[in-house]
Amino acid sequence: MTSAEAERPARVAVIGAADADDDEYSVALALGSALAERGAIVVCGGRGGVMEAVSRGAHDAGGIVVGILPGREEAGANEWVTIPLATGMGEARNALVVRGGQAVVSVGGGWGTLSEIALARKMGRPVATLGRPPAAGLDLPAPPDAESAAEWAIAAARV
Repeated sequence: MTSAEAERPARVAVIGAADADDDEYSVALALGSALAERGAIVVCGGRGGVMEAVSRGAHDAGGIVVGILPGREEAGANEWVTIPLATGMGEARNALVVRGGQAVVSVGGGWGTLSEIALARKMGRPVATLGRPPAAGLDLPAPPDAESAAEWAIAAARV
């Protein structure tokens, strides 16, 4: 890592359920806050559910959120995204979300989240799950809470 890279904030991609339940929303909200408090930039899909919660948590803690949107319009971003990036790529934008983070944390989710985990691992990105993973047997780190997940992600981003 160069000195310039060491000075840049860590970028952490947060992926998960677009239709998050109350527990997933709460966990993602706390994760966004914990990441922002530690100076990380949050990268996410920029829309609802976990993406909205992590954006809101980071925003409310004074952080920066990059939302990589599937559509062609920035208006599709949730209100807490700082930097909306409209791709027009649909679900293919999942590759950009996980490439945008130096580490990835998943919160709940299903097939879409599982595809992002697979892409991240294929790209060599470290991935952890927080809360219920999208599938059993993933053999990924599973920090017990949002604070621990934020610490893990920032340390993993710095390797």
